[in-house]
Amino acid sequence: SFSAATTVGQNSPNDSASLPSSPVFPASFKPAFGHRKNALSVESIPRQTIIKALASAGRNHNPQNLSLSSMIAAHKQMEHRPGTASSQKLSAALSSLTDRAGTPTTPRFTALQSPCFYHERFDDVLNIDKVLEEIQGNEWISHSRLLATATGVREISKQLQRRPMKRAVRNVMIVTKARDNQLVNLTKELAMWLMSTPRYGSELGVTVYVDAKLKTSKRFGAADILEAHPRLQHLLRYWRPEMCRNQPEKFDLVLTLGGDGTVLFTSWLFQGIVPPILSFSLGSLGFLTNFEYDKFKEQLNKVMGEDGMRVSMRMRFTCTVYKGGVSGQDMEEAEQFEVLNELVIDRGPSPYVSNLELYGDNELLTVVQADGCIFATPTGSTAYSLSAGGSLVHPDIPAILLTPICPHTLSFRPMVLSDSLLLRVSIPRNSRATAYCSFDGKNRVELKQGDHITIAASQYPFPTVMKSGSEWFESVSTSLKWNTRGAAQKGWDGLEENEEQGDEWDIDFDDSAYGTSEDCSDSASPPRTAMSLL
Repeated sequence: SFSAATTVGQNSPNDSASLPSSPVFPASFKPAFGHRKNALSVESIPRQTIIKALASAGRNHNPQNLSLSSMIAAHKQMEHRPGTASSQKLSAALSSLTDRAGTPTTPRFTALQSPCFYHERFDDVLNIDKVLEEIQGNEWISHSRLLATATGVREISKQLQRRPMKRAVRNVMIVTKARDNQLVNLTKELAMWLMSTPRYGSELGVTVYVDAKLKTSKRFGAADILEAHPRLQHLLRYWRPEMCRNQPEKFDLVLTLGGDGTVLFTSWLFQGIVPPILSFSLGSLGFLTNFEYDKFKEQLNKVMGEDGMRVSMRMRFTCTVYKGGVSGQDMEEAEQFEVLNELVIDRGPSPYVSNLELYGDNELLTVVQADGCIFATPTGSTAYSLSAGGSLVHPDIPAILLTPICPHTLSFRPMVLSDSLLLRVSIPRNSRATAYCSFDGKNRVELKQGDHITIAASQYPFPTVMKSGSEWFESVSTSLKWNTRGAAQKGWDGLEENEEQGDEWDIDFDDSAYGTSEDCSDSASPPRTAMSLL
Protein backbone atom coordinates (compact mmCIF):
# COMPACT_ATOMS: atom_id res chain seq x y z
CA SER A 1 0.00 0.00 0.00
CA PHE A 2 1.53 3.25 -1.05
CA SER A 3 1.08 6.60 0.54
CA ALA A 4 -1.33 8.94 -1.22
CA ALA A 5 0.43 12.17 -0.48
CA THR A 6 -1.24 14.80 -2.63
CA THR A 7 0.20 17.83 -4.34
CA VAL A 8 -2.34 20.05 -6.05
CA GLY A 9 -1.32 22.08 -9.03
CA GLN A 10 1.90 20.26 -9.74
CA ASN A 11 0.72 18.94 -13.09
CA SER A 12 -1.61 20.14 -15.76
CA PRO A 13 -4.39 17.74 -16.92
CA ASN A 14 -2.26 16.69 -19.87
CA ASP A 15 0.91 16.20 -17.89
CA SER A 16 1.72 12.74 -16.56
CA ALA A 17 5.33 13.47 -15.62
CA SER A 18 4.71 12.69 -11.98
CA LEU A 19 4.13 9.01 -12.69
CA PRO A 20 7.08 6.67 -13.11
CA SER A 21 7.52 4.61 -16.20
CA SER A 22 7.18 1.10 -14.81
CA PRO A 23 5.27 -2.15 -15.41
CA VAL A 24 2.51 -0.70 -13.23
CA PHE A 25 2.47 2.87 -14.57
CA PRO A 26 3.77 2.83 -18.16
CA ALA A 27 4.79 6.02 -19.88
CA SER A 28 1.55 6.01 -21.89
CA PHE A 29 -0.64 5.85 -18.79
CA LYS A 30 -2.66 9.04 -18.19
CA PRO A 31 -5.09 8.73 -15.28
CA ALA A 32 -8.69 9.79 -15.40
CA PHE A 33 -9.64 13.14 -13.90
CA GLY A 34 -12.84 14.63 -12.52
CA HIS A 35 -12.31 13.45 -8.95
CA ARG A 36 -14.48 14.61 -6.10
CA LYS A 37 -13.56 17.75 -4.26
CA ASN A 38 -10.54 17.28 -1.99
CA ALA A 39 -10.25 13.62 -3.01
CA LEU A 40 -6.70 12.34 -2.83
CA SER A 41 -5.91 10.99 -6.25
CA VAL A 42 -3.40 8.49 -7.56
CA GLU A 43 -1.90 10.82 -10.13
CA SER A 44 -0.48 13.13 -7.44
CA ILE A 45 1.33 10.48 -5.42
CA PRO A 46 5.02 11.38 -5.22
CA ARG A 47 7.02 9.30 -7.67
CA GLN A 48 9.51 8.24 -5.00
CA THR A 49 6.67 6.99 -2.80
CA ILE A 50 5.42 4.73 -5.59
CA ILE A 51 8.92 3.50 -6.35
CA LYS A 52 9.53 2.59 -2.69
CA ALA A 53 6.16 0.84 -2.49
CA LEU A 54 6.79 -1.17 -5.65
CA ALA A 55 10.29 -2.09 -4.53
CA SER A 56 8.96 -3.26 -1.19
CA ALA A 57 6.12 -5.19 -2.80
CA GLY A 58 8.55 -7.00 -5.06
CA ARG A 59 10.39 -8.52 -2.12
CA ASN A 60 9.51 -11.37 0.16
CA HIS A 61 9.29 -9.51 3.45
CA ASN A 62 9.40 -12.67 5.47
CA PRO A 63 11.89 -14.93 3.72
CA GLN A 64 13.35 -16.64 6.77
CA ASN A 65 11.37 -15.28 9.68
CA LEU A 66 10.11 -18.44 11.32
CA SER A 67 8.56 -19.01 14.71
CA LEU A 68 10.73 -20.34 17.50
CA SER A 69 9.32 -23.84 17.28
CA SER A 70 9.78 -23.88 13.52
CA MET A 71 13.30 -22.61 13.92
CA ILE A 72 14.22 -25.50 16.18
CA ALA A 73 12.46 -28.09 14.05
CA ALA A 74 13.77 -26.48 10.82
CA HIS A 75 11.16 -28.20 8.70
CA LYS A 76 8.12 -25.92 8.64
CA GLN A 77 7.56 -22.99 6.34
CA MET A 78 5.33 -20.06 7.16
CA GLU A 79 2.06 -20.36 5.30
CA HIS A 80 1.24 -17.69 2.78
CA ARG A 81 -1.62 -15.64 4.11
CA PRO A 82 -4.60 -15.47 1.74
CA GLY A 83 -5.87 -12.05 0.75
CA THR A 84 -8.64 -10.53 2.86
CA ALA A 85 -11.82 -8.97 1.52
CA SER A 86 -10.28 -5.55 2.02
CA SER A 87 -7.14 -6.43 0.12
CA GLN A 88 -9.30 -7.83 -2.67
CA LYS A 89 -11.18 -4.54 -2.74
CA LEU A 90 -7.88 -2.72 -3.11
CA SER A 91 -6.84 -4.98 -5.96
CA ALA A 92 -10.22 -4.42 -7.61
CA ALA A 93 -9.85 -0.64 -7.27
CA LEU A 94 -6.40 -0.75 -8.78
CA SER A 95 -7.63 -3.02 -11.56
CA SER A 96 -10.41 -0.57 -12.31
CA LEU A 97 -7.90 2.26 -12.44
CA THR A 98 -5.68 0.44 -14.91
CA ASP A 99 -8.68 -0.66 -16.98
CA ARG A 100 -9.65 2.98 -17.50
CA ALA A 101 -6.17 3.62 -18.81
CA GLY A 102 -6.23 0.60 -21.08
CA THR A 103 -3.44 -1.08 -19.15
CA PRO A 104 -3.71 -4.75 -18.13
CA THR A 105 -3.59 -5.53 -14.46
CA THR A 106 -0.17 -6.64 -13.30
CA PRO A 107 0.50 -9.26 -10.63
CA ARG A 108 2.54 -6.79 -8.60
CA PHE A 109 -0.65 -5.01 -7.52
CA THR A 110 -1.60 -7.97 -5.38
CA ALA A 111 1.37 -7.37 -3.11
CA LEU A 112 0.14 -3.89 -2.14
CA GLN A 113 -2.36 -5.13 0.39
CA SER A 114 -1.66 -3.82 3.87
CA PRO A 115 -1.60 -0.48 5.73
CA CYS A 116 2.10 -0.95 6.08
CA PHE A 117 4.30 -3.86 5.14
CA TYR A 118 4.43 -5.32 8.62
CA HIS A 119 1.61 -7.83 8.48
CA GLU A 120 3.77 -10.33 6.63
CA ARG A 121 6.55 -10.03 9.20
CA PHE A 122 4.22 -10.12 12.24
CA ASP A 123 1.39 -12.12 10.72
CA ASP A 124 1.04 -14.58 13.60
CA VAL A 125 0.72 -11.73 16.11
CA LEU A 126 -1.62 -9.39 14.23
CA ASN A 127 -5.31 -9.67 13.49
CA ILE A 128 -5.07 -7.97 10.12
CA ASP A 129 -8.82 -8.28 9.51
CA LYS A 130 -9.43 -6.12 12.57
CA VAL A 131 -6.82 -3.67 11.35
CA LEU A 132 -8.54 -3.32 8.01
CA GLU A 133 -11.95 -2.94 9.67
CA GLU A 134 -10.63 0.08 11.53
CA ILE A 135 -9.93 1.98 8.31
CA GLN A 136 -13.11 1.43 6.30
CA GLY A 137 -15.15 4.35 7.60
CA ASN A 138 -15.10 6.82 4.71
CA GLU A 139 -16.51 5.28 1.56
CA TRP A 140 -15.66 8.19 -0.73
CA ILE A 141 -11.94 7.98 -0.02
CA SER A 142 -10.10 5.52 -2.19
CA HIS A 143 -9.11 2.31 -0.49
CA SER A 144 -5.46 2.90 -1.30
CA ARG A 145 -5.68 6.20 0.61
CA LEU A 146 -7.21 4.45 3.60
CA LEU A 147 -4.46 1.89 3.65
CA ALA A 148 -1.83 4.59 3.39
CA THR A 149 -3.00 6.60 6.42
CA ALA A 150 -1.60 6.03 9.87
CA THR A 151 -4.91 4.56 11.04
CA GLY A 152 -3.90 1.02 10.20
CA VAL A 153 -0.46 1.57 11.64
CA ARG A 154 -2.03 2.72 14.92
CA GLU A 155 -4.12 -0.43 15.19
CA ILE A 156 -1.07 -2.56 14.40
CA SER A 157 0.86 -0.71 17.09
CA LYS A 158 -1.84 -1.42 19.66
CA GLN A 159 -1.79 -5.12 18.90
CA LEU A 160 2.00 -5.37 18.95
CA GLN A 161 2.13 -3.65 22.35
CA ARG A 162 -0.52 -5.91 23.86
CA ARG A 163 0.91 -9.22 22.68
CA PRO A 164 4.57 -10.21 22.87
CA MET A 165 6.00 -11.17 19.52
CA LYS A 166 7.90 -14.45 19.79
CA ARG A 167 10.20 -14.45 16.83
CA ALA A 168 13.33 -16.33 15.93
CA VAL A 169 16.06 -13.73 15.54
CA ARG A 170 18.72 -15.08 13.20
CA ASN A 171 20.26 -11.93 11.72
CA VAL A 172 21.20 -9.06 14.02
CA MET A 173 22.50 -5.70 12.87
CA ILE A 174 24.55 -3.56 15.27
CA VAL A 175 24.69 0.21 14.74
CA THR A 176 27.49 1.83 16.76
CA LYS A 177 27.77 5.51 17.59
CA ALA A 178 30.41 7.24 15.48
CA ARG A 179 33.54 8.82 16.94
CA ASP A 180 33.43 6.86 20.18
CA ASN A 181 36.20 4.27 20.34
CA GLN A 182 34.99 2.94 23.68
CA LEU A 183 31.82 1.73 22.02
CA VAL A 184 33.88 -0.23 19.48
CA ASN A 185 35.05 -2.46 22.32
CA LEU A 186 31.45 -2.89 23.48
CA THR A 187 30.42 -3.74 19.92
CA LYS A 188 33.05 -6.46 19.85
CA GLU A 189 31.86 -7.84 23.19
CA LEU A 190 28.23 -7.85 22.09
CA ALA A 191 28.98 -9.42 18.70
CA MET A 192 31.09 -12.19 20.25
CA TRP A 193 28.34 -13.04 22.71
CA LEU A 194 25.64 -13.12 20.02
CA MET A 195 27.70 -15.37 17.73
CA SER A 196 28.94 -17.78 20.39
CA THR A 197 25.80 -18.25 22.50
CA PRO A 198 23.93 -21.37 21.25
CA ARG A 199 20.37 -20.69 20.11
CA TYR A 200 17.45 -22.46 18.49
CA GLY A 201 18.97 -25.92 18.70
CA SER A 202 22.29 -24.93 17.14
CA GLU A 203 25.73 -25.09 18.71
CA LEU A 204 26.40 -21.53 17.60
CA GLY A 205 24.57 -18.25 17.85
CA VAL A 206 23.12 -15.86 15.30
CA THR A 207 24.57 -14.00 12.33
CA VAL A 208 25.83 -10.55 13.30
CA TYR A 209 26.23 -7.59 10.95
CA VAL A 210 28.52 -4.79 12.14
CA ASP A 211 29.50 -1.55 10.43
CA ALA A 212 31.74 -2.19 7.41
CA LYS A 213 34.12 0.45 8.75
CA LEU A 214 35.04 -1.95 11.56
CA LYS A 215 36.44 -4.49 9.12
CA THR A 216 39.83 -2.80 9.21
CA SER A 217 39.61 -1.54 12.78
CA LYS A 218 42.46 -2.75 14.99
CA ARG A 219 40.39 -2.05 18.08
CA PHE A 220 37.58 -4.32 16.84
CA GLY A 221 40.08 -6.90 15.58
CA ALA A 222 37.94 -8.86 13.13
CA ALA A 223 40.93 -10.90 11.91
CA ASP A 224 41.89 -11.83 15.46
CA ILE A 225 38.31 -12.90 16.23
CA LEU A 226 38.15 -15.22 13.24
CA GLU A 227 41.62 -16.60 13.90
CA ALA A 228 40.76 -17.44 17.51
CA HIS A 229 37.26 -18.72 16.63
CA PRO A 230 37.25 -20.18 13.09
CA ARG A 231 33.71 -21.51 13.55
CA LEU A 232 32.37 -17.95 13.65
CA GLN A 233 33.65 -17.06 10.21
CA HIS A 234 30.28 -17.44 8.50
CA LEU A 235 28.47 -15.57 11.30
CA LEU A 236 30.42 -12.29 11.25
CA ARG A 237 29.31 -10.05 8.41
CA TYR A 238 29.26 -6.34 7.61
CA TRP A 239 26.46 -3.96 6.73
CA ARG A 240 26.57 -0.98 4.40
CA PRO A 241 23.96 1.77 3.93
CA GLU A 242 22.82 0.37 0.59
CA MET A 243 21.83 -2.88 2.32
CA CYS A 244 19.47 -0.92 4.58
CA ARG A 245 17.85 0.64 1.54
CA ASN A 246 17.69 -2.41 -0.69
CA GLN A 247 17.45 -5.37 1.71
CA PRO A 248 15.89 -4.19 4.99
CA GLU A 249 14.10 -7.52 5.44
CA LYS A 250 17.48 -9.23 5.83
CA PHE A 251 17.71 -8.03 9.45
CA ASP A 252 15.44 -9.51 12.11
CA LEU A 253 16.61 -7.13 14.84
CA VAL A 254 18.71 -3.97 14.97
CA LEU A 255 20.71 -3.08 18.10
CA THR A 256 21.98 0.47 18.59
CA LEU A 257 24.87 1.40 20.88
CA GLY A 258 24.81 5.12 21.61
CA GLY A 259 22.25 7.78 22.35
CA ASP A 260 19.19 9.23 20.66
CA GLY A 261 21.36 10.51 17.80
CA THR A 262 22.34 6.94 16.95
CA VAL A 263 18.65 5.97 16.83
CA LEU A 264 17.95 8.89 14.49
CA PHE A 265 20.85 7.78 12.31
CA THR A 266 19.32 4.30 12.17
CA SER A 267 16.02 5.81 11.05
CA TRP A 268 17.96 7.68 8.40
CA LEU A 269 19.51 4.43 7.14
CA PHE A 270 16.12 2.75 6.74
CA GLN A 271 14.14 5.07 4.49
CA GLY A 272 11.61 2.33 3.80
CA ILE A 273 10.82 -0.73 5.87
CA VAL A 274 12.46 -0.69 9.30
CA PRO A 275 13.25 -3.85 11.34
CA PRO A 276 12.53 -3.81 15.10
CA ILE A 277 14.99 -1.52 16.90
CA LEU A 278 16.37 -2.24 20.38
CA SER A 279 18.45 0.63 21.75
CA PHE A 280 21.02 0.50 24.55
CA SER A 281 21.54 3.70 26.48
CA LEU A 282 25.15 4.73 25.96
CA GLY A 283 24.71 8.42 25.16
CA SER A 284 24.04 11.67 26.98
CA LEU A 285 20.22 11.58 26.81
CA GLY A 286 17.83 8.68 26.68
CA PHE A 287 14.38 9.41 25.28
CA LEU A 288 14.69 6.55 22.79
CA THR A 289 17.27 4.34 24.54
CA ASN A 290 15.63 2.46 27.37
CA PHE A 291 17.80 -0.64 27.75
CA GLU A 292 20.89 -0.78 29.96
CA TYR A 293 23.96 -2.24 28.31
CA ASP A 294 25.17 -3.76 31.60
CA LYS A 295 22.19 -6.13 31.43
CA PHE A 296 22.32 -6.90 27.71
CA LYS A 297 22.63 -10.66 28.17
CA GLU A 298 19.53 -10.92 30.32
CA GLN A 299 17.52 -8.55 28.14
CA LEU A 300 18.46 -10.11 24.81
CA ASN A 301 17.82 -13.62 26.11
CA LYS A 302 14.25 -12.53 26.89
CA VAL A 303 13.71 -10.76 23.56
CA MET A 304 15.23 -13.57 21.48
CA GLY A 305 13.74 -16.33 23.62
CA GLU A 306 10.35 -17.44 24.83
CA ASP A 307 9.37 -14.09 26.36
CA GLY A 308 9.45 -12.36 22.99
CA MET A 309 9.29 -8.61 22.41
CA ARG A 310 6.65 -5.92 22.54
CA VAL A 311 6.98 -3.34 19.79
CA SER A 312 5.87 0.29 19.60
CA MET A 313 5.30 1.55 16.06
CA ARG A 314 6.52 5.13 16.20
CA MET A 315 5.08 7.48 13.64
CA ARG A 316 7.28 8.97 10.92
CA PHE A 317 6.66 11.66 8.30
CA THR A 318 7.09 11.35 4.56
CA CYS A 319 8.40 14.74 3.42
CA THR A 320 8.59 15.44 -0.31
CA VAL A 321 10.20 18.56 -1.80
CA TYR A 322 8.87 20.03 -5.05
CA LYS A 323 10.70 22.64 -7.09
CA GLY A 324 8.61 25.30 -8.83
CA GLY A 325 10.57 25.58 -12.04
CA VAL A 326 10.71 28.70 -14.17
CA SER A 327 7.04 29.10 -15.00
CA GLY A 328 5.64 27.54 -11.83
CA GLN A 329 3.24 25.37 -13.80
CA ASP A 330 5.37 22.25 -13.97
CA MET A 331 6.33 21.27 -10.43
CA GLU A 332 9.33 18.97 -10.36
CA GLU A 333 9.63 16.40 -7.58
CA ALA A 334 12.99 16.59 -5.84
CA GLU A 335 14.06 14.94 -2.56
CA GLN A 336 11.95 12.75 -0.31
CA PHE A 337 12.81 11.78 3.25
CA GLU A 338 11.32 9.67 6.04
CA VAL A 339 11.53 11.72 9.25
CA LEU A 340 11.36 10.38 12.81
CA ASN A 341 11.76 13.58 14.85
CA GLU A 342 10.86 16.70 12.92
CA LEU A 343 10.89 18.73 9.76
CA VAL A 344 12.20 22.26 10.40
CA ILE A 345 11.59 25.13 7.98
CA ASP A 346 13.45 28.34 8.85
CA ARG A 347 14.62 31.59 7.27
CA GLY A 348 18.26 30.54 7.11
CA PRO A 349 20.74 33.41 6.69
CA SER A 350 18.04 35.84 5.52
CA PRO A 351 17.39 38.90 7.74
CA TYR A 352 13.67 38.77 6.84
CA VAL A 353 11.06 36.66 8.58
CA SER A 354 9.86 33.59 6.73
CA ASN A 355 6.68 33.94 4.72
CA LEU A 356 5.13 30.48 4.45
CA GLU A 357 1.71 29.41 3.21
CA LEU A 358 0.40 26.42 5.15
CA TYR A 359 -2.23 24.21 3.50
CA GLY A 360 -4.10 21.28 5.01
CA ASP A 361 -5.80 18.90 2.57
CA ASN A 362 -5.49 21.62 -0.09
CA GLU A 363 -7.19 24.28 2.03
CA LEU A 364 -5.23 27.34 3.12
CA LEU A 365 -4.91 27.19 6.91
CA THR A 366 -2.72 30.22 7.60
CA VAL A 367 0.23 32.26 6.43
CA VAL A 368 3.19 31.78 8.75
CA GLN A 369 5.33 34.86 9.39
CA ALA A 370 8.04 33.80 11.79
CA ASP A 371 11.64 32.75 11.99
CA GLY A 372 10.32 29.37 10.92
CA CYS A 373 8.13 26.50 12.02
CA ILE A 374 8.60 22.94 13.24
CA PHE A 375 6.51 19.96 12.17
CA ALA A 376 7.24 17.31 14.78
CA THR A 377 6.11 13.75 15.33
CA PRO A 378 5.09 12.66 18.84
CA THR A 379 8.57 11.14 19.13
CA GLY A 380 10.06 14.52 18.23
CA SER A 381 7.93 16.36 20.80
CA THR A 382 10.81 16.07 23.30
CA ALA A 383 13.33 17.60 20.88
CA TYR A 384 13.44 20.95 19.05
CA SER A 385 9.67 21.42 19.32
CA LEU A 386 9.86 21.32 23.11
CA SER A 387 12.60 23.96 23.13
CA ALA A 388 10.39 26.21 20.98
CA GLY A 389 7.46 25.91 23.39
CA GLY A 390 5.67 22.85 22.04
CA SER A 391 3.90 20.32 24.19
CA LEU A 392 5.02 16.88 25.28
CA VAL A 393 3.03 14.25 23.35
CA HIS A 394 3.01 10.53 24.07
CA PRO A 395 4.32 8.52 21.09
CA ASP A 396 1.12 6.44 20.96
CA ILE A 397 -0.96 9.54 20.17
CA PRO A 398 -1.37 10.01 16.39
CA ALA A 399 -0.68 13.67 15.77
CA ILE A 400 1.34 16.26 13.86
CA LEU A 401 2.80 18.97 16.07
CA LEU A 402 2.97 22.44 14.54
CA THR A 403 5.29 24.68 16.57
CA PRO A 404 6.20 28.18 15.33
CA ILE A 405 9.70 29.56 15.90
CA CYS A 406 9.52 33.15 17.19
CA PRO A 407 6.26 34.03 15.39
CA HIS A 408 5.53 37.65 14.42
CA THR A 409 2.12 37.44 16.14
CA LEU A 410 1.75 36.56 19.80
CA SER A 411 -1.49 34.67 19.08
CA PHE A 412 0.27 32.03 17.00
CA ARG A 413 0.49 29.26 19.56
CA PRO A 414 1.70 25.66 19.06
CA MET A 415 -0.98 23.31 17.77
CA VAL A 416 -1.56 19.56 17.62
CA LEU A 417 -3.07 18.51 14.29
CA SER A 418 -4.64 15.30 13.08
CA ASP A 419 -2.27 12.80 11.51
CA SER A 420 -4.73 12.29 8.66
CA LEU A 421 -4.03 15.79 7.31
CA LEU A 422 -1.86 16.19 4.25
CA LEU A 423 0.11 19.36 4.92
CA ARG A 424 1.76 21.50 2.29
CA VAL A 425 4.07 24.44 2.94
CA SER A 426 4.59 26.77 -0.02
CA ILE A 427 6.96 29.69 -0.52
CA PRO A 428 4.97 32.49 -2.21
CA ARG A 429 6.45 33.90 -5.39
CA ASN A 430 6.28 37.39 -3.90
CA SER A 431 8.15 36.36 -0.76
CA ARG A 432 11.09 38.60 0.16
CA ALA A 433 13.32 35.67 1.00
CA THR A 434 13.74 31.95 0.51
CA ALA A 435 13.46 29.35 3.26
CA TYR A 436 15.52 26.36 4.31
CA CYS A 437 14.30 22.99 5.51
CA SER A 438 16.09 20.18 7.33
CA PHE A 439 15.01 16.62 8.05
CA ASP A 440 15.94 15.31 11.49
CA GLY A 441 18.74 17.86 11.40
CA LYS A 442 20.20 16.55 8.12
CA ASN A 443 20.16 17.29 4.40
CA ARG A 444 19.45 21.01 4.51
CA VAL A 445 17.54 22.05 1.37
CA GLU A 446 16.74 25.57 0.17
CA LEU A 447 13.14 26.30 -0.78
CA LYS A 448 12.99 29.13 -3.28
CA GLN A 449 10.01 31.22 -4.30
CA GLY A 450 7.45 28.91 -5.90
CA ASP A 451 8.75 25.74 -4.21
CA HIS A 452 6.78 23.72 -1.70
CA ILE A 453 7.07 20.68 0.54
CA THR A 454 4.44 18.14 1.59
CA ILE A 455 4.22 16.45 4.99
CA ALA A 456 2.16 13.28 5.48
CA ALA A 457 2.04 10.40 7.94
CA SER A 458 4.41 7.75 6.65
CA GLN A 459 3.40 4.23 5.79
CA TYR A 460 6.80 3.11 7.10
CA PRO A 461 6.72 3.48 10.91
CA PHE A 462 9.70 3.07 13.18
CA PRO A 463 9.24 -0.03 15.41
CA THR A 464 11.05 0.17 18.75
CA VAL A 465 11.26 -2.71 21.20
CA MET A 466 9.60 -1.72 24.48
CA LYS A 467 11.14 -2.35 27.86
CA SER A 468 7.94 -1.57 29.78
CA GLY A 469 4.61 0.14 29.23
CA SER A 470 5.68 3.20 31.23
CA GLU A 471 9.09 3.67 29.64
CA TRP A 472 8.16 7.00 28.03
CA PHE A 473 7.22 8.54 31.37
CA GLU A 474 10.37 7.14 32.91
CA SER A 475 12.54 8.61 30.14
CA VAL A 476 10.86 12.02 30.40
CA SER A 477 11.29 12.03 34.18
CA THR A 478 14.93 10.95 33.94
CA SER A 479 16.03 13.14 31.04
CA LEU A 480 13.92 16.26 31.59
CA LYS A 481 13.37 15.94 35.35
CA TRP A 482 9.68 16.26 34.50
CA ASN A 483 7.65 17.43 37.54
CA THR A 484 10.62 16.93 39.83
CA ARG A 485 10.92 19.27 42.82
CA GLY A 486 14.13 20.12 44.60
CA ALA A 487 12.49 19.05 47.88
CA ALA A 488 9.13 17.63 48.82
CA GLN A 489 6.72 19.77 50.82
CA LYS A 490 6.80 18.98 54.52
CA GLY A 491 3.72 17.58 56.21
CA TRP A 492 2.41 18.71 59.60
CA ASP A 493 2.75 15.25 61.05
CA GLY A 494 5.90 13.22 61.24
CA LEU A 495 8.36 16.03 62.05
CA GLU A 496 10.79 14.95 64.76
CA GLU A 497 10.44 18.19 66.74
CA ASN A 498 6.66 17.85 66.84
CA GLU A 499 6.81 14.21 67.92
CA GLU A 500 9.14 15.06 70.78
CA GLN A 501 7.09 17.99 72.14
CA GLY A 502 3.60 16.60 71.76
CA ASP A 503 0.58 17.59 69.72
CA GLU A 504 0.22 21.21 70.83
CA TRP A 505 1.44 24.00 68.54
CA ASP A 506 3.12 27.10 69.95
CA ILE A 507 1.92 29.06 66.92
CA ASP A 508 -1.24 27.92 65.17
CA PHE A 509 -3.33 29.32 62.33
CA ASP A 510 -6.01 31.87 63.10
CA ASP A 511 -8.91 30.06 61.52
CA SER A 512 -10.97 33.18 61.08
CA ALA A 513 -8.15 34.85 59.14
CA TYR A 514 -7.02 31.94 57.01
CA GLY A 515 -10.40 30.39 56.41
CA THR A 516 -9.26 26.88 57.30
CA SER A 517 -11.72 26.00 60.02
CA GLU A 518 -13.73 22.89 59.40
CA ASP A 519 -15.55 22.81 62.71
CA CYS A 520 -16.99 26.34 62.41
CA SER A 521 -17.43 26.89 58.69
CA ASP A 522 -19.74 29.86 59.24
CA SER A 523 -17.06 31.88 61.01
CA ALA A 524 -14.45 31.02 58.39
CA SER A 525 -15.82 33.59 55.95
CA PRO A 526 -14.75 37.19 56.74
CA PRO A 527 -18.12 38.65 55.55
CA ARG A 528 -19.99 36.23 57.80
CA THR A 529 -17.75 37.18 60.70
CA ALA A 530 -18.47 40.88 60.11
CA MET A 531 -22.22 40.24 59.90
CA SER A 532 -22.14 38.31 63.18
CA LEU A 533 -20.79 41.38 64.97
CA LEU A 534 -23.74 43.60 63.97
